[in-house]
Amino acid sequence: MSLDTSTQSDSFDGNVRGRLETIRQQKRLRRLLYLVGFGFVMIAFGATYTVVGFSVTKLVAYWPAFADALGDYFPMTTVIGLPILDVGRYIDFILAENLLNLSVVTISMAFTGTLLGLPGALVMGTLGSERVTPFPFNFVFRITMSVIRAIPALVWALIFIPLGGVTPFTGTLAIAVDTMGYLGRLFTDELEEIDDGPVEGVQSTGANKKQTVYFGMLSQVIRQYIAWGMYIFELNVRIAITLGLIGAGGLGFVMNMQRQTFQYTNMMAAILVSVVLILAIEMTSQRIRSRLRDDTETKGFVEIIREFPVKTREAFAR
Repeated sequence: MSLDTSTQSDSFDGNVRGRLETIRQQKRLRRLLYLVGFGFVMIAFGATYTVVGFSVTKLVAYWPAFADALGDYFPMTTVIGLPILDVGRYIDFILAENLLNLSVVTISMAFTGTLLGLPGALVMGTLGSERVTPFPFNFVFRITMSVIRAIPALVWALIFIPLGGVTPFTGTLAIAVDTMGYLGRLFTDELEEIDDGPVEGVQSTGANKKQTVYFGMLSQVIRQYIAWGMYIFELNVRIAITLGLIGAGGLGFVMNMQRQTFQYTNMMAAILVSVVLILAIEMTSQRIRSRLRDDTETKGFVEIIREFPVKTREAFAR
């Protein structure tokens, strides 16, 4: 009896030591992989550092000039002998250049571009899913969206210059095309994650392909589609500002004009208006999306669309 117990104990100790040795080997392997990965990152950093010509020496050499510019970005004044930021200079420029109206131009470019790109994104995003279009035909739509995403919105605006010059029109068109690529891909990803149960339920009623896609698939992702659409709109506001830097109008155009004339105080005023605009849109979008989440999973496609204006009003009223 004691011999059996001793044998079992030795066997147990051997298993423990073997397990511990395995754990040690795994730790050593992980450390080696971390070391190799760190070395690779450092080599890549050194190579890219040289390619971009980054230099700490240049930072030190040009820092005094940048410090002087900071004084123009943030002009100071004194009140009762105390130095404070001269907000009045910002306000004067905002009112003189009517930046609030230019903000409307920027928002209009983003909003119109988002809505114009939405139908294309919905079509390509739906047909790009293997649940709707069989492989490999769905890749025609996936590749199309990939090509669109491979070209930045700024480049799309340059491509469309012959259509209407460098104007808000071409900026809006560039945003619309960019929206089709990005929003369509998000729509495809959402369709790939839907549950099979509702789809099979619709099919069991004798529904055709279109009815199955509409009631069995799209009805499951309408909430996500609306949320992604609003998120892309937020991004498109930033893109609209960027397009303005090349002359497409709006706040970005004012920023570029003031930069070219070295009016850094005025440029900062336009930047501050842009920051306030973007933050306001983000906060509004988040509140609306938060309200849309309430009880939507138990509601159908038509009900969600019908209640969307009500939910929007409630979000603004809160």
